[in-house]
Amino acid sequence: MKMLIYGLLTGIAFGFLLQKGRVLRYDKQLGALLFKDMTIIKFMLSSVLVGMVGVYLLVDLELAKLSLKATVLGGNIVGGLIFGIGWGLLGYCPGTSAGALAEGRWDALWGIFGMLAGAALFAETFPFMKKTVLTWGDFGKISLPGVLGVNHWIIIIIAILGGLALFRFFEKKGL
Repeated sequence: MKMLIYGLLTGIAFGFLLQKGRVLRYDKQLGALLFKDMTIIKFMLSSVLVGMVGVYLLVDLELAKLSLKATVLGGNIVGGLIFGIGWGLLGYCPGTSAGALAEGRWDALWGIFGMLAGAALFAETFPFMKKTVLTWGDFGKISLPGVLGVNHWIIIIIAILGGLALFRFFEKKGL
């Protein structure tokens, strides 16, 4: 129960930040898809970089355990294509569609229906996909530091420096 409360609280905080960052707005979504407004990219990259530091810090302090999922190219590619097509057609990704609905944008409800239908379809086709798509390009439980054989903090520092350089580039271009 305690974990559910933590999940609820972090979900509310994340939704608040999505709303304050203005990434729930359709014009921001469209701008990201057209590479004209990088607000969403900057928001998500910031989230990934902060999350990367936080997760590995907790792991190093032995307050959390890293649980890797298998890298399966078939599932990632097919899932990514479905995600991208849905985002392009609707103008919202799953998280932003829920946030947009909470703000009263009823068009986002189509995305929620699509997510529910997609989840149901996935559940029904999982036995078939487990034998096909989810076996294509199965690399097992890998990580970039593990593949390169370096300490994870080296990758994290490179990622942060790369992210800062990308932020600077976006700002220079007015994106």
